[in-house]
Amino acid sequence: MKRRTNAHRTELISLAHPVYFSLLASVAAGIINTVWVSRLGSAAVAAVAVATNAENVLLGIALVFASGTTVLVAHARGARDPGAVRAAVRGGWALCGLVTPVVVAAGLLLREPLARLVLGGPGPALHLATAYFAVSLPGMTVFFVQQLVDGILKGAGDTRTPLRLALLANGLILVCDPLLIHLYGVRGAAASTVLCRAVALAAGLRALRRNTLLRTAAAAEPAAPVPAALRRTLRTGLPMSADFTVRQGGALVLVAIVARLGVPAVAAYAIAYKVMYVATMAFYAVRQAASIHTAHTRGEGRDARNEIGRQAVLVSGALGLAAAVLLAVTAPWVMAAFGAGPAVAHQGVLFLRCAGPYLLLTAGCIALGGVFEGSGGAPALLRVTVLGTAVQLSLAYGLSGLGLPGVCLALALAMAVQCAAVGLLLARAQEGTEVSFVRAV
Repeated sequence: MKRRTNAHRTELISLAHPVYFSLLASVAAGIINTVWVSRLGSAAVAAVAVATNAENVLLGIALVFASGTTVLVAHARGARDPGAVRAAVRGGWALCGLVTPVVVAAGLLLREPLARLVLGGPGPALHLATAYFAVSLPGMTVFFVQQLVDGILKGAGDTRTPLRLALLANGLILVCDPLLIHLYGVRGAAASTVLCRAVALAAGLRALRRNTLLRTAAAAEPAAPVPAALRRTLRTGLPMSADFTVRQGGALVLVAIVARLGVPAVAAYAIAYKVMYVATMAFYAVRQAASIHTAHTRGEGRDARNEIGRQAVLVSGALGLAAAVLLAVTAPWVMAAFGAGPAVAHQGVLFLRCAGPYLLLTAGCIALGGVFEGSGGAPALLRVTVLGTAVQLSLAYGLSGLGLPGVCLALALAMAVQCAAVGLLLARAQEGTEVSFVRAV
């Protein structure tokens, strides 16, 4: 038993660390991109910020086919069923091909109203955001296909190649940004991102052709026709996409609640939350690893959800504890590094030092979520997320009178509710009250 437990932990770490560094590379490139754009003025920075936030929302749409395909390929890999692998891949491509043109066309038609909705009235930032969208929205085709390629590779058990592709794309962005921004301004920033991602996508498509599992599957008879495979991918990925969208929406509303505390509080919260991304991305990396590993073991006919969940919480919890301690100790230096003034720095330090319980609870909850995603329980997890978000926003509004510590307390209490709900669902699943993976998807 101990050897099996160690094997689960080793597999989770092996799958998670490339995912984490690929996420980290994207964030680092985004920060440096903003630094270069800032040379064009505040209107340009605002325009790119709007476009970046829009891309985060569109990522939720991409998760429908990317994450759904990851789980289905991993399950088929565990079952050693090349036909099911091919069906899962075909379903992912079909859904991506159906969704992408709709998103791109709608985005192009609505690019100015979208920018106006976020930025308000007319001005230089509105014009620049619209110009950025004119390049970046067609480029969503590259972004969406790259997400699917990464999802297929992860389902096949290869999380290292997506890391290399992320490093390639973001490394090229760092090289191309200065030149293209200098030549074409904000449009150059968008073009740099699209072109460099296209290079990485070409490398990713080549990696698909060279993957042994996928090459074997390509020669097999698909286990299901394309329409059925598409529907299965949609049923599997839609709850994961909705979960992400609910969390993003809750985060935006939370900013509005914090805004009631004044400009210094908003600035301190924004800086602290960005710093905390370094930790929360690690939790999501463990979540992806748990999802892949759970689906794979279910495909093999083993129900190891309890053991995988325990090890995912252990790994993610250790990361959360380390992050909580590190942020509490280094909070003053962190705020100083962002150039925060005295009022902002004071509130930011207070927030980071109060965030420890929230980080620990978040680590456990997010990690356990991967077990549900990998075993077909994502719809139940979505209900927990909706409940937790509603509790979080209600408590944050009620406790905001205590300042940022009150917001921190609300976050921790809401996450405790989610942890309890997820733990209860997992216990019920172990008792056999959850439907099987095959019936769930």
